[in-house]
Amino acid sequence: MAESASCPVFQLGKPRYEQSTFLGRLRHFTDIIDPSTLFVTESRLKECIKLLDDFKQGNLPPGITDHQLWEAQKVKQAIIHPDTGEKIFMPFRMSGYVPFGTPIVVGLLLPNQTLASTVFWQWLNQSHNACVNYANRNATKPTPTSKFIQGYVGAVTSAVSIAVGLNVLIEKSSKFNPATRLFIQRFIPFPAVASANICNVALMRHNELSEGIDVLDSNGNVVGSSRIAAKHALIETALTRVALPLPIFVLPPIIMAFLEKLPLMQAHRRMMLPVHSLVCLAVFGLSLPLAISLFPQMSEIEASHLEPEIAMATDCKVLTYNKGL
Repeated sequence: MAESASCPVFQLGKPRYEQSTFLGRLRHFTDIIDPSTLFVTESRLKECIKLLDDFKQGNLPPGITDHQLWEAQKVKQAIIHPDTGEKIFMPFRMSGYVPFGTPIVVGLLLPNQTLASTVFWQWLNQSHNACVNYANRNATKPTPTSKFIQGYVGAVTSAVSIAVGLNVLIEKSSKFNPATRLFIQRFIPFPAVASANICNVALMRHNELSEGIDVLDSNGNVVGSSRIAAKHALIETALTRVALPLPIFVLPPIIMAFLEKLPLMQAHRRMMLPVHSLVCLAVFGLSLPLAISLFPQMSEIEASHLEPEIAMATDCKVLTYNKGL
């Protein structure tokens, strides 16, 4: 009884939590990015997929609970791309974003960066972001390899140019003393990463604007391909990619500037890097679900706001599309 009271009736392909509220989306995406799904075995994944197929065909074994079905769907959603039906490479899953991305964040926020280290960490960060964006894109339309390369080069170029440019300006400025200059330099990764993330999303998924993305009716049937929906999807994703690095690249420098003054840290300088890493991990782990919860993955749009031919092709007033992550 306790389980049924806390667990809603299972609905195949539907989120377990209400997506019209921020709290519901937060609970949903906390499930999506759960790092424990990285350790799901192949046999467990097949078991989950079979269980969901049995439910769809009405052949569900006796004794299976709603909780088990929701867990099976959670595992499948964390590993399998909703459009391609293929497994997402582990480092590029949303559940792997924090574990695989934290070392990069630590590197970006290291003090006293050289030109070479700045270029290296910005390149590595945008390489990871490009792969994550591509792996979690709306894949209802094929993406040419050339588009991926253009997006990758554009994102890396913008990130490195902005980061290096800001560093050079700070270094040449005579208005700041060394301590102030070091403090400001710690914040440079944010504008570089935020602007590059926008370029990354726009360039990596630019073909969606010309090709459009599928919009679905209330029964999950494709009504048509909409460029207007694609524009909404890219704007929402870009806003998420700006919101995400804000706390990640702003809070750790502030926290570390405070911690470094503590007698314990002054006496044990070797603790700086481990503490810095833990701070980055904690902030990253909290920021990711908050940022991607700003918009639902399956976003809604009124049919009247789409292309006339799409609005005329359905009786549904509200259509949905996969925004991507």
